[in-house]
Amino acid sequence: MEPVKLPIEDSLDLHTFLPREIPDLLEDYLAECLKIGLYSVRIIHGKGQGVQKRRVQGLLQKNSLVFSFRDAPPEAGGWGATLVELKRPARGNDLDEN
Repeated sequence: MEPVKLPIEDSLDLHTFLPREIPDLLEDYLAECLKIGLYSVRIIHGKGQGVQKRRVQGLLQKNSLVFSFRDAPPEAGGWGATLVELKRPARGNDLDEN
């Protein structure tokens, strides 16, 4: 079976994925975001008991592509979502281009 190709957007809703799929999915998603120049994303994990939130934030903490993360404000999902800032690639010396 061919893997499903998901469009890369500024948010990823984890509700439709199995828990065992999330670590690899999150890693792939963040890498694809960087490829297209998307550096601020929202991971929707849901409120529930906070198990999924702690798991996702633990994965983010270990991910070398992540610059920072925090709980989303109420209008962006609040406790049920995490806002992630990815590391931007180092820029070359702009003076060399002139």
